[in-house]
Amino acid sequence: MDLKNFKLAPLYTLDQEWALLSVGDKKKFNAMTISWGGLGTIWNKPVVTVYVKPNRYTYELMENNEYFTISFYDQKYKKDLGIMGSKSGRNLDKISLTELTPEYNQNTISFKEAKLTIICKKIYFQDLKLENINKESITQKEIDRFYQKEPMHRMYIGEVIDIIDKRN
Repeated sequence: MDLKNFKLAPLYTLDQEWALLSVGDKKKFNAMTISWGGLGTIWNKPVVTVYVKPNRYTYELMENNEYFTISFYDQKYKKDLGIMGSKSGRNLDKISLTELTPEYNQNTISFKEAKLTIICKKIYFQDLKLENINKESITQKEIDRFYQKEPMHRMYIGEVIDIIDKRN
């Protein structure tokens, strides 16, 4: 797809519709539901930014693979995205609990049912740090909710290398 003609409402789409972050190869892969992330530009490249906690199975795969996808689905798959976000793929074939069909695309995994898949190549990562949070923009209660019992997220930036758009 021509990246210059790509249209998406990222603030609405990620937060309200959710997406799947998928990573891995044909033999070993995982996907997790995300609602945090961004689309933008860095170093004159179109990019996607995603966040993954080190205790997630997807983190291990993000660390060991160069490519990942984010994909978006029609509302009828909301239950499936809920499963993908609440179950771990480390010890369970959570995909078998859904109606989703894995599909290998250009060095990584997505799902046939996706209406939109953005294929990315990792170009940067960095761990978030508690001391860098602006305490005026997020409450201590929110910080505790996300990080009291779990580690901080790692941010990954991926260059958009292709878009598979099945939307009408």
